[in-house]
Amino acid sequence: MQAPATMPPDDAIAAVRGYNRFYTQRLGLLNERLDGSPWSLTEARLLYELAHRIAPAASELARDLGLDAGYVSRILRRFESAGLIERQRDAGDARRSHLSLTALGRESFASLETRTRTRIAQLLEPLPTPARQVLVASMASIRGLLDRPDDRDPSISLGAPAPGDVGWVIDRHGALYAAEFGYDATFEGLVAKIAGAFLESHDPRRERCWIARRAGQRVGSVFLVRLDDETAKLRLLFVEPEARGLGVGAQLVAACSSFARKAGYKRITLWTQSHLAAARRLYVNEGYRRVAEEPHRSFGLDLVAETWELDLGAAAMEIESKP
Repeated sequence: MQAPATMPPDDAIAAVRGYNRFYTQRLGLLNERLDGSPWSLTEARLLYELAHRIAPAASELARDLGLDAGYVSRILRRFESAGLIERQRDAGDARRSHLSLTALGRESFASLETRTRTRIAQLLEPLPTPARQVLVASMASIRGLLDRPDDRDPSISLGAPAPGDVGWVIDRHGALYAAEFGYDATFEGLVAKIAGAFLESHDPRRERCWIARRAGQRVGSVFLVRLDDETAKLRLLFVEPEARGLGVGAQLVAACSSFARKAGYKRITLWTQSHLAAARRLYVNEGYRRVAEEPHRSFGLDLVAETWELDLGAAAMEIESKP
């Protein structure tokens, strides 16, 4: 590995290494097996990716995780021997296979996910709510600072939904929020209601849905709908796990701002939850301000709802003032 042209100070390097030692030990990541499961950390991560992607190829997993292709191939063969995954040959390339979890594989992942969530819950439980919010925000800041612009994928495109896309949005919201945050089926019901209303009746001059695609595959979505003559509402923003950190969310949020400004809106509002740190960081970067918060019980969980607003006039002035 080549050293950078300008080495950061030794104390900065030592601080990052010290944090890594603390965090990996605290989460038990130094153990040979993760959370008492039969899987190593790398194997568990591959199970996670297989559970959250649509029929990926082994080469995609190796590339996106920065792992040696041979190492990934050996792990996948063990998964296949254990009956956790199945392969389907690519119709256009017989040398390429697409992977998916079997019923046993989904069961194994669900068990691992439950143990992991319990471990994190035990870590957070002693902290009061304000301290948890600081912790989550700090983690988002670290991720944002280390997210390099040159890592972003130029093959990402945004477009209007094609037939079947909105159904996919509903399905993926339900599956992802259940797997990542423990939301129950009422959340999927809310998403279906919002998406259904958009399909049934929307004004294309003032309301839009964008589907993000990466190399032709759907990786995210966002909706912008009319709240009143002066206010639009951003809804159903999400990005698939494999596309996070590539600038997809920022492009979707920016598309809403640009369209809303051209459509004559004065502001955009949105409703989110305090624990959705990555989304909140996108809103801050776009110029949104948090204007209200309220504890509530929804989707089977105790949550803190937040309302954010973007003043489109102020945002436009800020853009114009930049050199």
